[in-house]
Amino acid sequence: MNNSASPLARKSWLIVRPATWRQIGSDLAYILPGFFVSLASFIVLVTLFSVGVSTLIIWVGLPILMLCLTLARGFASLNRSMMARWGGEIPPVHYKPRHTNSIGGMFRNLADPQLWKDMVHGTVVSFAFRTASFSVAVTWLAVALGGLTQWFWGRFLPADNMPLAELIGLDRLLGLSPAAAEGWLGLAYGVGFLLTLPFVTHLLATTDAAISRGLLTNETASLRARSAELASSRAQVVSEEAQTLRKIERDLHDGPQQRLIRLQMDVEAAQRRMESDPVAARKLMDGALEQSREALAELRSLSRGIAPPLLTDRGLHAAVQSLGSRSTVPVELAGNLTGGERLAESAENAAYFVVSEALANVAKHSGAAKAQVTMVVSPTELLLDVVDDGRGGAHVGKGHGLAGLMDRLAGVDGSLEIVSPEGGPTTVRASIPLNAAGHGRTTTATDL
Repeated sequence: MNNSASPLARKSWLIVRPATWRQIGSDLAYILPGFFVSLASFIVLVTLFSVGVSTLIIWVGLPILMLCLTLARGFASLNRSMMARWGGEIPPVHYKPRHTNSIGGMFRNLADPQLWKDMVHGTVVSFAFRTASFSVAVTWLAVALGGLTQWFWGRFLPADNMPLAELIGLDRLLGLSPAAAEGWLGLAYGVGFLLTLPFVTHLLATTDAAISRGLLTNETASLRARSAELASSRAQVVSEEAQTLRKIERDLHDGPQQRLIRLQMDVEAAQRRMESDPVAARKLMDGALEQSREALAELRSLSRGIAPPLLTDRGLHAAVQSLGSRSTVPVELAGNLTGGERLAESAENAAYFVVSEALANVAKHSGAAKAQVTMVVSPTELLLDVVDDGRGGAHVGKGHGLAGLMDRLAGVDGSLEIVSPEGGPTTVRASIPLNAAGHGRTTTATDL
Protein backbone atom coordinates (compact mmCIF):
# COMPACT_ATOMS: atom_id res chain seq x y z
CA MET A 1 0.00 0.00 0.00
CA ASN A 2 1.33 3.40 -0.95
CA ASN A 3 0.61 5.87 1.80
CA SER A 4 2.87 8.61 0.52
CA ALA A 5 1.53 12.11 0.82
CA SER A 6 3.18 13.20 -2.39
CA PRO A 7 0.95 12.97 -5.45
CA LEU A 8 3.82 12.85 -7.91
CA ALA A 9 6.89 10.68 -8.15
CA ARG A 10 8.66 13.46 -10.05
CA LYS A 11 10.68 15.90 -7.94
CA SER A 12 11.17 18.66 -10.47
CA TRP A 13 11.36 22.16 -9.02
CA LEU A 14 12.57 24.03 -12.12
CA ILE A 15 9.86 26.49 -13.02
CA VAL A 16 10.54 26.14 -16.74
CA ARG A 17 9.58 22.46 -16.77
CA PRO A 18 5.99 21.43 -17.60
CA ALA A 19 6.09 18.85 -14.77
CA THR A 20 6.62 21.64 -12.25
CA TRP A 21 3.58 23.54 -13.51
CA ARG A 22 1.51 20.35 -13.38
CA GLN A 23 2.61 19.93 -9.78
CA ILE A 24 1.68 23.52 -8.94
CA GLY A 25 -1.70 23.03 -10.61
CA SER A 26 -2.30 19.80 -8.72
CA ASP A 27 -1.36 21.38 -5.39
CA LEU A 28 -3.52 24.45 -5.97
CA ALA A 29 -6.44 22.27 -7.09
CA TYR A 30 -6.19 20.58 -3.69
CA ILE A 31 -5.57 23.69 -1.55
CA LEU A 32 -8.03 26.22 -2.97
CA PRO A 33 -11.26 24.13 -3.09
CA GLY A 34 -10.30 22.66 0.29
CA PHE A 35 -10.75 26.07 1.91
CA PHE A 36 -14.34 26.36 0.70
CA VAL A 37 -15.11 22.81 1.82
CA SER A 38 -13.70 23.57 5.27
CA LEU A 39 -15.64 26.84 5.43
CA ALA A 40 -18.91 25.04 4.65
CA SER A 41 -18.19 22.24 7.12
CA PHE A 42 -17.24 24.74 9.85
CA ILE A 43 -20.47 26.70 9.47
CA VAL A 44 -22.75 23.68 9.26
CA LEU A 45 -21.13 21.53 11.94
CA VAL A 46 -20.57 24.27 14.51
CA THR A 47 -24.18 25.39 14.13
CA LEU A 48 -25.62 21.87 14.49
CA PHE A 49 -23.27 20.97 17.33
CA SER A 50 -24.20 24.12 19.28
CA VAL A 51 -27.92 23.54 18.81
CA GLY A 52 -27.59 19.83 19.64
CA VAL A 53 -25.63 20.35 22.85
CA SER A 54 -27.88 23.18 24.04
CA THR A 55 -31.06 21.12 23.51
CA LEU A 56 -29.70 17.77 24.65
CA ILE A 57 -31.37 18.14 28.05
CA ILE A 58 -34.82 17.90 26.40
CA TRP A 59 -33.71 15.02 24.12
CA VAL A 60 -34.24 17.08 20.98
CA GLY A 61 -30.51 17.57 20.81
CA LEU A 62 -29.77 13.84 20.47
CA PRO A 63 -30.99 13.43 16.87
CA ILE A 64 -29.47 16.84 16.06
CA LEU A 65 -26.08 15.62 17.32
CA MET A 66 -26.50 12.45 15.25
CA LEU A 67 -27.27 14.59 12.20
CA CYS A 68 -24.19 16.68 12.97
CA LEU A 69 -21.91 13.63 13.14
CA THR A 70 -23.49 12.13 10.03
CA LEU A 71 -22.73 15.32 8.10
CA ALA A 72 -19.23 15.35 9.60
CA ARG A 73 -18.75 11.87 8.16
CA GLY A 74 -19.99 13.13 4.79
CA PHE A 75 -17.54 16.03 4.81
CA ALA A 76 -14.78 13.60 5.85
CA SER A 77 -15.60 11.35 2.87
CA LEU A 78 -15.38 14.38 0.57
CA ASN A 79 -12.01 15.34 2.06
CA ARG A 80 -10.73 11.77 1.66
CA SER A 81 -11.81 11.82 -1.98
CA MET A 82 -9.94 15.08 -2.54
CA MET A 83 -6.87 13.68 -0.79
CA ALA A 84 -6.96 10.48 -2.85
CA ARG A 85 -7.31 12.47 -6.08
CA TRP A 86 -4.29 14.56 -5.10
CA GLY A 87 -2.07 11.92 -3.50
CA GLY A 88 -3.23 8.54 -4.78
CA GLU A 89 -4.07 5.67 -2.44
CA ILE A 90 -4.78 6.57 1.19
CA PRO A 91 -5.04 4.39 4.32
CA PRO A 92 -8.45 2.80 4.98
CA VAL A 93 -10.99 4.09 7.46
CA HIS A 94 -13.30 2.10 9.70
CA TYR A 95 -16.57 3.14 11.33
CA LYS A 96 -18.45 1.10 13.90
CA PRO A 97 -21.67 -0.50 12.61
CA ARG A 98 -24.66 1.80 12.95
CA HIS A 99 -27.34 0.94 15.47
CA THR A 100 -31.04 1.65 15.31
CA ASN A 101 -32.38 5.16 15.69
CA SER A 102 -33.75 4.48 19.16
CA ILE A 103 -32.44 6.56 22.06
CA GLY A 104 -30.07 3.78 23.15
CA GLY A 105 -28.99 3.15 19.59
CA MET A 106 -28.21 6.83 18.98
CA PHE A 107 -26.14 6.99 22.17
CA ARG A 108 -24.17 3.94 21.00
CA ASN A 109 -23.69 5.59 17.61
CA LEU A 110 -22.27 8.64 19.35
CA ALA A 111 -19.59 6.43 20.87
CA ASP A 112 -17.81 5.91 17.54
CA PRO A 113 -14.45 7.69 17.96
CA GLN A 114 -13.95 8.12 14.20
CA LEU A 115 -17.09 10.26 13.97
CA TRP A 116 -15.67 12.63 16.56
CA LYS A 117 -12.34 12.75 14.74
CA ASP A 118 -14.29 13.71 11.62
CA MET A 119 -16.04 16.38 13.68
CA VAL A 120 -12.78 17.83 15.00
CA HIS A 121 -11.30 17.90 11.51
CA GLY A 122 -14.38 19.51 10.00
CA THR A 123 -14.57 22.30 12.56
CA VAL A 124 -11.39 23.31 14.34
CA VAL A 125 -8.44 21.80 12.50
CA SER A 126 -9.15 22.01 8.77
CA PHE A 127 -10.81 25.43 8.89
CA ALA A 128 -7.93 27.05 10.77
CA PHE A 129 -5.16 25.51 8.67
CA ARG A 130 -6.89 25.83 5.33
CA THR A 131 -7.74 29.47 5.94
CA ALA A 132 -4.04 30.13 6.51
CA SER A 133 -2.88 27.96 3.60
CA PHE A 134 -5.46 29.51 1.25
CA SER A 135 -4.28 32.99 2.18
CA VAL A 136 -0.61 32.10 1.77
CA ALA A 137 -1.11 30.34 -1.56
CA VAL A 138 -3.26 33.10 -3.07
CA THR A 139 -0.91 35.81 -1.77
CA TRP A 140 2.20 34.04 -3.08
CA LEU A 141 0.65 33.55 -6.49
CA ALA A 142 -0.66 37.12 -6.63
CA VAL A 143 2.70 38.63 -5.65
CA ALA A 144 4.51 36.52 -8.26
CA LEU A 145 2.13 37.52 -11.04
CA GLY A 146 1.90 41.13 -9.90
CA GLY A 147 5.67 41.57 -9.72
CA LEU A 148 6.25 40.04 -13.14
CA THR A 149 3.65 42.31 -14.77
CA GLN A 150 4.34 45.48 -12.79
CA TRP A 151 6.14 47.03 -15.77
CA PHE A 152 2.78 46.97 -17.54
CA TRP A 153 0.20 47.95 -14.95
CA GLY A 154 2.48 50.36 -13.02
CA ARG A 155 1.96 53.06 -15.67
CA PHE A 156 -1.74 53.23 -14.81
CA LEU A 157 -1.12 54.20 -11.15
CA PRO A 158 -1.86 57.79 -10.06
CA ALA A 159 0.86 60.30 -10.89
CA ASP A 160 1.35 61.27 -7.24
CA ASN A 161 1.95 57.64 -6.23
CA MET A 162 5.38 57.06 -4.68
CA PRO A 163 6.88 53.81 -5.93
CA LEU A 164 8.46 51.42 -3.44
CA ALA A 165 11.79 51.68 -5.25
CA GLU A 166 11.84 55.46 -4.72
CA LEU A 167 10.75 55.07 -1.12
CA ILE A 168 13.69 52.78 -0.28
CA GLY A 169 16.13 54.77 -2.46
CA LEU A 170 16.66 52.04 -5.04
CA ASP A 171 16.37 54.51 -7.93
CA ARG A 172 19.23 56.59 -6.61
CA LEU A 173 21.30 53.48 -5.88
CA LEU A 174 20.87 52.15 -9.44
CA GLY A 175 20.91 55.58 -11.08
CA LEU A 176 17.52 54.99 -12.71
CA SER A 177 14.23 56.84 -12.81
CA PRO A 178 11.74 55.85 -10.09
CA ALA A 179 9.46 54.16 -12.66
CA ALA A 180 12.30 52.10 -14.14
CA ALA A 181 13.64 51.16 -10.72
CA GLU A 182 10.14 50.11 -9.64
CA GLY A 183 9.81 47.93 -12.74
CA TRP A 184 13.09 46.15 -12.07
CA LEU A 185 12.19 45.71 -8.38
CA GLY A 186 8.84 44.18 -9.29
CA LEU A 187 10.52 41.85 -11.75
CA ALA A 188 13.03 40.76 -9.09
CA TYR A 189 10.53 39.89 -6.35
CA GLY A 190 8.11 38.45 -8.95
CA VAL A 191 10.79 36.03 -10.14
CA GLY A 192 11.71 35.17 -6.55
CA PHE A 193 8.12 34.37 -5.57
CA LEU A 194 7.59 32.44 -8.82
CA LEU A 195 10.69 30.28 -8.29
CA THR A 196 9.60 29.45 -4.73
CA LEU A 197 5.93 28.92 -5.65
CA PRO A 198 6.20 25.13 -6.23
CA PHE A 199 7.93 24.67 -2.85
CA VAL A 200 5.30 26.70 -1.00
CA THR A 201 2.24 25.12 -2.63
CA HIS A 202 3.63 21.61 -2.25
CA LEU A 203 4.50 22.19 1.41
CA LEU A 204 1.00 23.51 2.11
CA ALA A 205 -0.68 20.61 0.28
CA THR A 206 1.54 17.99 1.93
CA THR A 207 0.92 19.41 5.41
CA ASP A 208 -2.83 19.54 4.82
CA ALA A 209 -2.82 15.93 3.59
CA ALA A 210 -0.81 14.79 6.61
CA ILE A 211 -3.30 16.45 8.99
CA SER A 212 -6.26 14.97 7.12
CA ARG A 213 -4.67 11.53 7.03
CA GLY A 214 -4.08 11.59 10.76
CA LEU A 215 -7.69 12.48 11.61
CA LEU A 216 -9.74 11.00 8.76
CA THR A 217 -8.14 7.55 8.50
CA ASN A 218 -7.62 4.82 11.09
CA GLU A 219 -5.74 2.03 9.38
CA THR A 220 -5.18 0.03 12.58
CA ALA A 221 -8.89 -0.08 13.48
CA SER A 222 -9.78 -0.87 9.87
CA LEU A 223 -7.32 -3.75 9.74
CA ARG A 224 -8.61 -5.13 13.05
CA ALA A 225 -12.19 -5.01 11.79
CA ARG A 226 -11.20 -6.63 8.50
CA SER A 227 -9.25 -9.33 10.32
CA ALA A 228 -12.26 -10.11 12.53
CA GLU A 229 -14.52 -10.23 9.48
CA LEU A 230 -12.18 -12.60 7.64
CA ALA A 231 -11.79 -14.81 10.70
CA SER A 232 -15.56 -15.05 11.05
CA SER A 233 -16.12 -15.80 7.35
CA ARG A 234 -13.35 -18.40 7.24
CA ALA A 235 -14.67 -20.09 10.38
CA GLN A 236 -18.07 -20.28 8.71
CA VAL A 237 -16.49 -21.72 5.56
CA VAL A 238 -14.68 -24.36 7.60
CA SER A 239 -17.93 -25.25 9.39
CA GLU A 240 -19.81 -25.49 6.11
CA GLU A 241 -17.05 -27.62 4.58
CA ALA A 242 -17.30 -30.01 7.53
CA GLN A 243 -21.08 -30.16 7.14
CA THR A 244 -20.66 -30.80 3.42
CA LEU A 245 -18.26 -33.66 4.06
CA ARG A 246 -20.66 -35.24 6.56
CA LYS A 247 -23.51 -34.88 4.08
CA ILE A 248 -21.42 -36.48 1.32
CA GLU A 249 -20.56 -39.32 3.68
CA ARG A 250 -24.25 -39.91 4.50
CA ASP A 251 -25.26 -39.63 0.85
CA LEU A 252 -22.56 -42.11 -0.20
CA HIS A 253 -23.72 -44.56 2.46
CA ASP A 254 -27.43 -44.20 1.75
CA GLY A 255 -27.20 -43.94 -2.03
CA PRO A 256 -24.39 -45.30 -4.22
CA GLN A 257 -23.09 -47.68 -1.57
CA GLN A 258 -26.49 -49.39 -1.18
CA ARG A 259 -26.96 -49.56 -4.94
CA LEU A 260 -23.50 -51.09 -5.42
CA ILE A 261 -24.26 -53.71 -2.75
CA ARG A 262 -27.51 -54.59 -4.51
CA LEU A 263 -25.66 -54.62 -7.83
CA GLN A 264 -23.18 -57.11 -6.42
CA MET A 265 -25.98 -59.33 -5.10
CA ASP A 266 -27.83 -59.24 -8.45
CA VAL A 267 -24.70 -60.15 -10.40
CA GLU A 268 -23.94 -63.05 -8.04
CA ALA A 269 -27.53 -64.31 -8.33
CA ALA A 270 -27.36 -64.05 -12.11
CA GLN A 271 -24.16 -66.09 -12.15
CA ARG A 272 -25.83 -68.85 -10.15
CA ARG A 273 -28.85 -68.99 -12.54
CA MET A 274 -26.93 -68.51 -15.76
CA GLU A 275 -27.20 -72.22 -16.73
CA SER A 276 -30.36 -73.33 -14.93
CA ASP A 277 -32.60 -70.31 -15.72
CA PRO A 278 -31.13 -68.02 -18.40
CA VAL A 279 -34.30 -65.85 -18.59
CA ALA A 280 -34.21 -65.04 -14.86
CA ALA A 281 -30.47 -64.44 -15.07
CA ARG A 282 -31.01 -61.97 -17.90
CA LYS A 283 -33.62 -60.08 -15.84
CA LEU A 284 -31.20 -59.90 -12.93
CA MET A 285 -28.47 -58.54 -15.21
CA ASP A 286 -30.89 -55.92 -16.59
CA GLY A 287 -31.65 -54.85 -13.02
CA ALA A 288 -27.95 -54.74 -12.21
CA LEU A 289 -27.34 -52.52 -15.24
CA GLU A 290 -30.06 -50.13 -14.08
CA GLN A 291 -28.56 -50.10 -10.58
CA SER A 292 -25.15 -49.21 -12.05
CA ARG A 293 -26.66 -46.32 -14.04
CA GLU A 294 -28.43 -44.91 -10.98
CA ALA A 295 -25.29 -45.29 -8.86
CA LEU A 296 -23.27 -43.46 -11.51
CA ALA A 297 -25.84 -40.64 -11.64
CA GLU A 298 -25.77 -40.27 -7.86
CA LEU A 299 -21.96 -40.23 -7.83
CA ARG A 300 -21.94 -37.51 -10.48
CA SER A 301 -24.40 -35.47 -8.43
CA LEU A 302 -22.26 -35.84 -5.31
CA SER A 303 -19.07 -34.96 -7.17
CA ARG A 304 -20.42 -31.49 -7.95
CA GLY A 305 -19.32 -30.39 -4.47
CA ILE A 306 -15.81 -31.84 -4.80
CA ALA A 307 -12.99 -30.33 -6.83
CA PRO A 308 -12.30 -32.69 -9.79
CA PRO A 309 -8.82 -34.13 -10.48
CA LEU A 310 -8.82 -32.17 -13.75
CA LEU A 311 -8.73 -28.91 -11.77
CA THR A 312 -5.79 -30.10 -9.70
CA ASP A 313 -3.87 -31.55 -12.62
CA ARG A 314 -4.49 -29.11 -15.46
CA GLY A 315 -5.81 -25.92 -13.89
CA LEU A 316 -8.87 -23.71 -13.93
CA HIS A 317 -9.05 -23.15 -17.69
CA ALA A 318 -9.25 -26.86 -18.48
CA ALA A 319 -11.70 -27.53 -15.62
CA VAL A 320 -14.06 -24.77 -16.79
CA GLN A 321 -13.79 -26.04 -20.37
CA SER A 322 -14.89 -29.45 -19.07
CA LEU A 323 -17.83 -27.87 -17.21
CA GLY A 324 -18.90 -26.08 -20.38
CA SER A 325 -18.69 -29.23 -22.49
CA ARG A 326 -20.91 -31.12 -20.04
CA SER A 327 -23.48 -28.34 -19.70
CA THR A 328 -26.88 -28.87 -21.32
CA VAL A 329 -26.79 -25.20 -22.33
CA PRO A 330 -24.13 -24.20 -24.91
CA VAL A 331 -21.32 -22.37 -23.14
CA GLU A 332 -18.76 -19.99 -24.67
CA LEU A 333 -15.46 -19.46 -22.84
CA ALA A 334 -13.77 -16.04 -23.07
CA GLY A 335 -11.13 -13.99 -21.27
CA ASN A 336 -7.36 -13.89 -21.00
CA LEU A 337 -6.82 -16.89 -18.71
CA THR A 338 -5.09 -19.55 -20.78
CA GLY A 339 -4.53 -23.22 -20.21
CA GLY A 340 -0.91 -22.67 -19.25
CA GLU A 341 -1.66 -20.36 -16.31
CA ARG A 342 -2.07 -21.62 -12.78
CA LEU A 343 -3.39 -19.75 -9.78
CA ALA A 344 -3.20 -20.69 -6.12
CA GLU A 345 -5.24 -23.75 -5.18
CA SER A 346 -7.65 -21.79 -2.99
CA ALA A 347 -8.35 -19.26 -5.75
CA GLU A 348 -8.83 -21.96 -8.39
CA ASN A 349 -11.16 -23.98 -6.17
CA ALA A 350 -13.31 -20.95 -5.35
CA ALA A 351 -13.49 -19.92 -9.02
CA TYR A 352 -14.33 -23.45 -10.15
CA PHE A 353 -17.26 -23.77 -7.74
CA VAL A 354 -18.58 -20.35 -8.74
CA VAL A 355 -18.66 -21.39 -12.39
CA SER A 356 -19.98 -24.86 -11.57
CA GLU A 357 -22.87 -23.56 -9.43
CA ALA A 358 -23.67 -20.74 -11.85
CA LEU A 359 -23.85 -23.10 -14.86
CA ALA A 360 -25.94 -25.57 -12.85
CA ASN A 361 -28.43 -22.77 -12.14
CA VAL A 362 -28.40 -21.75 -15.79
CA ALA A 363 -29.34 -25.29 -16.78
CA LYS A 364 -31.98 -25.76 -14.07
CA HIS A 365 -33.72 -22.42 -13.68
CA SER A 366 -32.91 -19.88 -16.40
CA GLY A 367 -34.41 -21.34 -19.57
CA ALA A 368 -31.42 -19.88 -21.39
CA ALA A 369 -30.38 -20.77 -24.92
CA LYS A 370 -26.70 -19.98 -24.35
CA ALA A 371 -24.25 -18.83 -21.70
CA GLN A 372 -20.82 -17.25 -21.61
CA VAL A 373 -18.06 -17.64 -19.02
CA THR A 374 -15.44 -14.87 -19.00
CA MET A 375 -12.28 -15.22 -16.90
CA VAL A 376 -10.00 -12.18 -16.77
CA VAL A 377 -6.87 -12.45 -14.65
CA SER A 378 -4.70 -9.48 -13.66
CA PRO A 379 -1.74 -9.23 -11.29
CA THR A 380 -4.12 -8.43 -8.42
CA GLU A 381 -7.38 -10.29 -9.02
CA LEU A 382 -9.36 -12.84 -11.01
CA LEU A 383 -12.67 -11.60 -12.40
CA LEU A 384 -15.35 -14.13 -13.35
CA ASP A 385 -18.51 -13.36 -15.30
CA VAL A 386 -21.13 -16.01 -16.04
CA VAL A 387 -23.80 -14.52 -18.30
CA ASP A 388 -26.90 -16.22 -19.70
CA ASP A 389 -29.78 -15.01 -21.88
CA GLY A 390 -32.47 -16.63 -19.73
CA ARG A 391 -35.56 -15.29 -18.00
CA GLY A 392 -33.67 -13.63 -15.13
CA GLY A 393 -34.91 -13.26 -11.57
CA ALA A 394 -32.00 -15.12 -9.94
CA HIS A 395 -31.27 -14.17 -6.33
CA VAL A 396 -29.15 -15.58 -3.53
CA GLY A 397 -32.23 -15.84 -1.33
CA LYS A 398 -34.36 -17.86 -3.72
CA GLY A 399 -32.79 -21.25 -3.20
CA HIS A 400 -30.80 -21.24 -6.42
CA GLY A 401 -27.71 -22.60 -4.71
CA LEU A 402 -25.87 -19.28 -4.92
CA ALA A 403 -26.00 -18.32 -1.24
CA GLY A 404 -23.21 -20.69 -0.22
CA LEU A 405 -20.91 -19.20 -2.85
CA MET A 406 -20.80 -15.89 -0.98
CA ASP A 407 -19.39 -17.60 2.12
CA ARG A 408 -16.95 -19.62 0.01
CA LEU A 409 -15.71 -16.45 -1.68
CA ALA A 410 -15.49 -14.63 1.65
CA GLY A 411 -13.05 -17.30 2.76
CA VAL A 412 -10.62 -16.15 0.04
CA ASP A 413 -11.46 -12.44 0.54
CA GLY A 414 -13.55 -12.42 -2.62
CA SER A 415 -16.94 -10.98 -3.47
CA LEU A 416 -20.02 -12.02 -5.44
CA GLU A 417 -22.47 -9.84 -7.35
CA ILE A 418 -25.63 -11.02 -9.09
CA VAL A 419 -27.44 -8.84 -11.62
CA SER A 420 -30.60 -10.56 -12.79
CA PRO A 421 -33.56 -8.35 -13.73
CA GLU A 422 -36.84 -9.99 -14.62
CA GLY A 423 -36.64 -10.97 -18.27
CA GLY A 424 -32.87 -11.34 -18.14
CA PRO A 425 -30.07 -11.43 -18.84
CA THR A 426 -28.45 -12.78 -15.68
CA THR A 427 -24.86 -11.97 -14.75
CA VAL A 428 -23.05 -13.71 -11.90
CA ARG A 429 -19.86 -11.74 -11.24
CA ALA A 430 -17.15 -12.84 -8.82
CA SER A 431 -13.90 -11.14 -7.83
CA ILE A 432 -11.09 -13.15 -6.22
CA PRO A 433 -7.98 -11.25 -5.05
CA LEU A 434 -4.65 -12.70 -6.11
CA ASN A 435 -2.31 -10.37 -4.23
CA ALA A 436 -2.73 -12.02 -0.84
CA ALA A 437 -0.11 -14.45 0.46
CA GLY A 438 -0.18 -17.66 -1.53
CA HIS A 439 -2.36 -16.31 -4.30
CA GLY A 440 0.36 -16.18 -6.88
CA ARG A 441 0.05 -16.54 -10.62
CA THR A 442 2.29 -18.92 -12.53
CA THR A 443 2.60 -20.24 -16.04
CA THR A 444 3.23 -23.89 -16.78
CA ALA A 445 4.58 -25.52 -19.90
CA THR A 446 1.20 -27.08 -20.62
CA ASP A 447 -0.64 -25.22 -23.39
CA LEU A 448 -4.21 -26.26 -23.73
